[in-house]
Amino acid sequence: MTHPNSPRGTQGVAPAATYGIMAEFETPAQIMEAAKKVHAAGYRFWDCHTPFAVHGLDKAMGIKRTILPFLVLGAGATGATLGFTLQAFTNATGTSIWALVWVTGYPFLVSGKPLMSVPAWVPVIFELTILLSALSAAGLMLLLNGLPRLSHPLLANNRFRRATDDRFFIVIEARDPKFLRSKTEAFLKSLNAKSIEVVEDR
Repeated sequence: MTHPNSPRGTQGVAPAATYGIMAEFETPAQIMEAAKKVHAAGYRFWDCHTPFAVHGLDKAMGIKRTILPFLVLGAGATGATLGFTLQAFTNATGTSIWALVWVTGYPFLVSGKPLMSVPAWVPVIFELTILLSALSAAGLMLLLNGLPRLSHPLLANNRFRRATDDRFFIVIEARDPKFLRSKTEAFLKSLNAKSIEVVEDR
């Protein structure tokens, strides 16, 4: 049995840690103005949650362009290079894969085509380019977004449910270097939020 003076309390349940502080707004204009002020205040770990896309909100938050397109470009170039190199090695070199198997040192001719028949290689090059680009785009998107995540502290908050209906929220996370509960709460109140609520991380 847990001692009454134990840090875990009489019920044996550890107190929940603070995930962050959530501010609720009623209109897109309000959250847009609030986002500009939060960004100007220098907070790093925070986010906006809206029931629909608010044009210009990402700019107000100071969000930079993602590096994902460059990573996908690199993956596509890798696929194209692999497709070309594989076919050049197996078809146009004296040490082709057939030579390794049959111990013959001669290139493999097909239908009188030249050994470096790049137009005939286009389908394989194209397919490997698309395959690596598509898989990288999906996989890296999930990785950069910290997904998959099966649960999130905000999803347990009853008030936050209106983020998919008619309310707009800003959440400043407790891990932010500038986060001090009293000061952050006072700062969010100064943004004329409809309500302020501490979100627990259970």
